[in-house]
Amino acid sequence: MNWLELIAVILGILSVWYARKEKILVFPFGIANVSIYIYICFIAKLFANAGINIVYLISNIFGWYMWSGKSDNQRLEISKNTIKQNVISWFSVVLIYIIVFFILRWVNRDNIEYMESYLPWIDSFNTAFFLVATILMAVKKIENWLFWIIGDIISIPIFASQGLFFTSIQYTVFLILAILGWKEWRQKLKSKIVNNE
Repeated sequence: MNWLELIAVILGILSVWYARKEKILVFPFGIANVSIYIYICFIAKLFANAGINIVYLISNIFGWYMWSGKSDNQRLEISKNTIKQNVISWFSVVLIYIIVFFILRWVNRDNIEYMESYLPWIDSFNTAFFLVATILMAVKKIENWLFWIIGDIISIPIFASQGLFFTSIQYTVFLILAILGWKEWRQKLKSKIVNNE
């Protein structure tokens, strides 16, 4: 599976690179990446991460649609969450974590061997951050990068512990790109605000 993992890593890095540059190519590369990772995560028994990749697939399709705008006037612009949207985003992380954790614990408790999740408390934690990040990315909210950064930091040791070393390296690159993406999008947002004044 190493060659498949390596292909997914390359596609994922290209996807995040294009997201950082605010290019629509983020989505076709992202769709290919997550499709492969759905399979990889099932094999690695990281079921919450497999589930989040299914959500990524859906959100990549949705994001592609949102970013496509029929004309420049309809082009989705980078924006910042309101206070209410930030509260909803953080509340969503907590709620998703609790739901996913209890689902994984329930599966583990019932000894459904082929569905036992490895490290369900951590698997649930990064899944919650990534789910919120992907939704915020689809609507070009700058805060998406903060959620990606937190999730990336959590994911690096998770995937390494499962022997998915290419994936662990990928998340290290993702972390660097997310920090750069946060800085670039913040600069674009500042420029937009200055130009509108």
